[in-house]
Amino acid sequence: MEGYLVIEDGTIYKGKVFGAKRIKFGELIFNTSMTGYQEIIFDPSYKGQIVVMTYPLIGNYGVNEEDIESYKIHLEGFVIKEKSRIYSNWRANKSLEELFEKNGIVGIEGIDTRKITITLREKGALKGGIFPGKRKSPEEMVEMVKKSESIVGKDLVRSVVKDKPYWWNKKGKYKIVVIDCGVKYNILRLLSSVGFKVKVIPSFFSWEEIVKENPDGILISNGPGDPAAVPYIVNTVSNLVERYPVFGICLGHQILGQVFGGKTFKLKFGHHGANHPVKDLKTGKIHITVQNHGFCVDINTLKDPHVEITHINLNDMTLEGIEHKKLPVFSVQFHPENSPGPRDAQYLFEKFYRMIDGKKN
Repeated sequence: MEGYLVIEDGTIYKGKVFGAKRIKFGELIFNTSMTGYQEIIFDPSYKGQIVVMTYPLIGNYGVNEEDIESYKIHLEGFVIKEKSRIYSNWRANKSLEELFEKNGIVGIEGIDTRKITITLREKGALKGGIFPGKRKSPEEMVEMVKKSESIVGKDLVRSVVKDKPYWWNKKGKYKIVVIDCGVKYNILRLLSSVGFKVKVIPSFFSWEEIVKENPDGILISNGPGDPAAVPYIVNTVSNLVERYPVFGICLGHQILGQVFGGKTFKLKFGHHGANHPVKDLKTGKIHITVQNHGFCVDINTLKDPHVEITHINLNDMTLEGIEHKKLPVFSVQFHPENSPGPRDAQYLFEKFYRMIDGKKN
């Protein structure tokens, strides 16, 4: 079906809609990954956003059941240059189009995604909308996009987390409670792989309820949206950091940054891709990391003398990791559970295990 991608700056792109045939709005962001489109599609951190893929051919290896990262798809829309007409991979069991049709997700192809990327790099993230068919005039579509909701100041976490706690893995030496802000399943897989029992608790549970779980450690997961819009999670974690070892990933890092007095701000166009160089300041090593965040902890606001900066993004020198000098607490802005080829950052899960093991023994 013919359709349109409309941007709030008035630009309109004509393409072909696939998947669900309905109007969707979201913050337009670009992802520079060459592979991993299934993991991107299932990442809960994209709630409220329309993802533009810079790599020109998407769908060539289909989708499978093993690489799912959440219980459902949360992104608002998907924009690509060309959708592969066939797929070929021994693990695949459906096409990209079949996935979108089954899950009611809107995609549009035939779009010059690299041109859009240049626009977003120059102007910053913009609101966009996908419109199937010819039901609206250009002026009407642009006006609807302009009036659509912004993700700034909006709590998107509650819309992606499950209502009840659940066990991911009951076998292991130590019990980890994962505060679910939109957790990706590979975080849970890797926690299990290093020897943890893993229980997932919704982000809106109180710190008293988490204490009743008698955990050996806490992991604060990734999640969507503005970290300043979830003060209830900051309050929960504030009451846990002196009780247990804590590891924060992405939004979890931003939560810990606020716990220790930091402020967050919106990046111009965010970090979304699988090739971001991050320097570990302790070892001097450069890690190639996966990133997906539109907000960041302001490195200049971390005034707590006990908070040590551990990682820096070498593209723009923004904060990528912190560690507390007195408490067994650390966090990273990037995604150590992702494996875009390099597995540079998976050591952090082993570090978390050693931290808890050292505290117990």
